Amino acid sequence: MATVQRKIPFVGTPDTNPETKPFFDAANEEKLCLPQCVDTKKFIWYPRTISPFTFGAVEWKQVSGKGTVYTYSVMERANPPYCIAYVQLEEGVKMMTNIVGVDFKDIKIGMDVKVTFIQTEDGGPKMPFFTAA
Repeated sequence: MATVQRKIPFVGTPDTNPETKPFFDAANEEKLCLPQCVDTKKFIWYPRTISPFTFGAVEWKQVSGKGTVYTYSVMERANPPYCIAYVQLEEGVKMMTNIVGVDFKDIKIGMDVKVTFIQTEDGGPKMPFFTAA
């Protein structure tokens, strides 16, 4: 599988709020952290401070950053082209993201991927993306 250095679409600073701040703070330290329901132990995506399973408390936990491509779409006509995907993490959640550093023709459903962090272009926090494992 070829490693491709390709410019990704503009990665600007995301809007944060108290619910998502722990996620972005961890990403800036190159850690993938997600909230986990205290009662069910299920991980949650999209980051929030209340469990959607029990409406109870969550704890922020660092996760493996490993997963598989659940589905994807390559935007070849975009400038620059990019690949958007859902990645199913080992911890069970499906996360919308971009696949980077891989030739688009090599991307397959079920492909093993791992998290990588890219600095936002306007100097904000790093953001998690995925590349071939």
